[in-house]
Parts: sequence; structure tokens; C-alpha cells
Amino acid sequence: MTDANQTKTILVTGCSSGIGAHCARALRAEGWHVIASARTEDHIAVLNADGITAYRLDYADPASIADFFEQAMAATGGRCDALFNNGGYGQVGAVEDLPVDALRAQFETNFFGYHDLTRRVIPVMRKQGHGRIVQCSSILGLVPMRFRGAYNASKHALEGLSVTLALELEDSGIHVSLIEPGAIVSRFRDNALKHFYRNIDIKGSVHRQDYQDQLRRLEKQEMSNSGKLGPEAVYRVLRHALTATRPRYHYAVTREARLGVIARRLLPARLFYPWLARQT
Repeated sequence: MTDANQTKTILVTGCSSGIGAHCARALRAEGWHVIASARTEDHIAVLNADGITAYRLDYADPASIADFFEQAMAATGGRCDALFNNGGYGQVGAVEDLPVDALRAQFETNFFGYHDLTRRVIPVMRKQGHGRIVQCSSILGLVPMRFRGAYNASKHALEGLSVTLALELEDSGIHVSLIEPGAIVSRFRDNALKHFYRNIDIKGSVHRQDYQDQLRRLEKQEMSNSGKLGPEAVYRVLRHALTATRPRYHYAVTREARLGVIARRLLPARLFYPWLARQT
């Protein structure tokens, strides 16, 4: 993928914790020149202390995306072998309870921000004649769940845009892959709950009993993290997407994610959608 005498470079976003933090460190350990991003100076300082070059990036702030890319290119001498778009958050709440501004904010971070940074790296990769673009999507981008409408929609949009990009980059030497994780141990759920409490009128909703039941289940699950894989599960497929001669277009991660993909493929809509409606 790169010249033998040059270190491979990769931009990895959303490295404050979870998937991004683990993957940035694992890639550096394997010899990649990692340019990481985080939203706060404290998290940037932690990454720097571990020997990782890091700059601020907030997907909801176009100016920070432009600044991050300029700093990254200065640090790599204008080289970018790979981009791992990661990070974002999940806005929870029934569609009928979802304020328009909350939906816009979800797309700003999970969709438009990814697109902005992706467009910036493509000319660099075209000039090089090679590159890998890996988007951290979600199984909910393929198999939606109730009360996740904003997040489902943002990841469905990312799937559609990224697959189209892959078709348009065919034979360019630039490969596009989507990683679709299920539940992974991270701070994702904590962040989602903050946005849920901020934007959803729980007491005034016809779904308030469902919300309360789910919150109780979440409290029990959070105490044990039972059934969740760690971010290393995502790293395994990321590594394949970055190094394989023929990377896949889609990588489902976790047993539940793979089962969801199979059910979507095999079940007719009249069975599949009612089944989804019963999932919690």
C-alpha cells in the first residue's frame, strides 16, 4: 500500500477513549505514524504523553476539522495512507419525541463531520495513487432499533454515502470500508444518556414507561458489561481493512451484529420488522 521505505501514516479521530483510543495506540505499536484527534486539551495531553501526535477535532465544528487536517498534513509531510473516521455519539429517543435541532446535531457530528474530513483526504490519496478510508458505522446503520431513530438515520446515511464513494473510487487505488460494531465496551452509552436527558421530554412522552424500563435495564447491564466485547474486536477488523490486499466493504463486529445482518438478509419484511420491534 505504501513505499517500502516510508512509514505508513493514518489519521484516527475520536481518540479520547474507547475504540479510537485503543486503535490509535495499537496502530502506533505496529509501526504506523498515527495522527490522532480528541475534543479536549486534557485528552490530547494524554495521547501526547503516550507518544501519539494529537490535535483537537470536533466533528460539529467545521473550523476544527480544517485546522486538524492542516496540522496533520504538516506533521506527515503531506502524506495520508489511511483515514479512520471514528467518534460521534448516539441521540436516544422516540422519533416523535425528537426535537429537530437534536436531529440536526446528530447528523452534524455523525455524518457531515465525517464527510468533511473524508473529502479533504481524497485529493492527497489520489495524488499518492493509494489510500484506505475506513468509516466506523454501526450495526444500527443496517438494522435499526426502536428509540434510536436519530442515530439509526445518521448511520444509514453514512452507509449509503460511503458505499457510493467506494463505487466512485473503484480502480483509483483508494479503498473504502465500513465497520459495523454492535455493543462495545466504551463510554458511548454514558454520552448517549447525557443527550437523552438533555433533549427528550421523558415525563411528557407517551413512551415514558418504555424509557423508564429501558433505563432500569441499562443500569443493570452497565454494572456488569456482560456480553460486550472490548475495542480490540474492532481493531482486528480495522487492521484487515487497512492491510489486506482486498479489504471488505463491510465488517460486522460482535455476534449480535452478525446475526442482525443475517436476519435482515433472510427474513421478509413482514417478519423482520415485527421482530425488530420486540428487541430491547
